[in-house]
Amino acid sequence: MQTRVSLSDLRLAYYRNLGMHGSAAAGHLIRAAADGSAAVSERRFILLLKGAGIRGWRVNYPWTSANDKTTVDIAFVTERLAIEIDGWAWHHSPDRFQRDRAKQNQLVGAGWTVLRFTWFDLTNRPDDVIRQVRAALDIARSAR
Repeated sequence: MQTRVSLSDLRLAYYRNLGMHGSAAAGHLIRAAADGSAAVSERRFILLLKGAGIRGWRVNYPWTSANDKTTVDIAFVTERLAIEIDGWAWHHSPDRFQRDRAKQNQLVGAGWTVLRFTWFDLTNRPDDVIRQVRAALDIARSAR
């Protein structure tokens, strides 16, 4: 579903089914998705950032490399900090896995720091995730 159904299509289906069993929960999920993130894991990460009072990030930041146009899941552009949320649903294919590794190498080559987190990190170690993000931001900001 992540690659075949748009958020606007989901909204239309939600509006068609208002009042039906589960529509309140569906509305909550659609509102959570309004931040532009595609995956539940990315939305969970955004909630962690908001809960920690961390601001200044952009979702799905456009990144153009020599061979490809793609996005960074979460980017702190001024600090050149890229955060990638790795989920099994997206990375199950060798091509996608390889593209993300190539993107990371290009970002690092361009002077960016890249942090990668998994669903396990977000659900079982959220305090550590936030600690790592704060530490990377502190380093980036002190280097300016």
